[in-house]
Amino acid sequence: MYGLIQVAGVIDQSEADLIIEEGADWLGFALRLPAKNEDLSEAEAAAIVKAIQPDTKGVIITYLTDADDIAGFCAEMGVGAIQLHGDVTPAELRRLRSLAPDLYVLKSLVVKTDNMEELREVVATSADWVDMFITDSFNPATGAKGATGLTHDWSVSAELARISPKPLMLAGGLTPENVAAAIEAVRPAAVDAHTGLEDPATRRKDRQKVRTFVREARAAFARVAAQDGRSGS
Repeated sequence: MYGLIQVAGVIDQSEADLIIEEGADWLGFALRLPAKNEDLSEAEAAAIVKAIQPDTKGVIITYLTDADDIAGFCAEMGVGAIQLHGDVTPAELRRLRSLAPDLYVLKSLVVKTDNMEELREVVATSADWVDMFITDSFNPATGAKGATGLTHDWSVSAELARISPKPLMLAGGLTPENVAAAIEAVRPAAVDAHTGLEDPATRRKDRQKVRTFVREARAAFARVAAQDGRSGS
């Protein structure tokens, strides 16, 4: 799997349609968050997921940490992919794999200023039970582990992409203006954007931003693939 583009933080069917029309591959729905600040209800998200699949994959983005809760929630929502931003232990990831063997599991690697060794350990102990890692940015002011709008040290993500036996998705402050440089620097298998594609006044996805992001990401993935001699997904 290479060159995948995810747009996260979908708030309604209209926004989902816009994102799909502009060429994104996966749509992320943030639910069961610590601060309970979801952009839409679980029923609304489930309806959108049903409407867009199987042509476009719906991904639940959550902080759940218990394997039973995660598997049950995915079944309830009708999704085949889950992005885990909570502190899920390797044991729970292993249980999740046994409970839902067909579930596509993304595990977050939240980049701080000085936690490279911790991230290496997560990769080493979790890789057997996940399908993809996703690096994202920590916000020390709020403690948020995603949707911060902040970039992080891309050299950390580049090293994680190099050592990980599983593909890596890059997230954290990506915008139409910086996504190409990010792909060139990190060499990820996929990218994710959320707040960088929104109109600050409305907090809705801006069509031109989504269009430009997808175009710039596709071009950068193609350049890197040619440079590295790799094929697409």
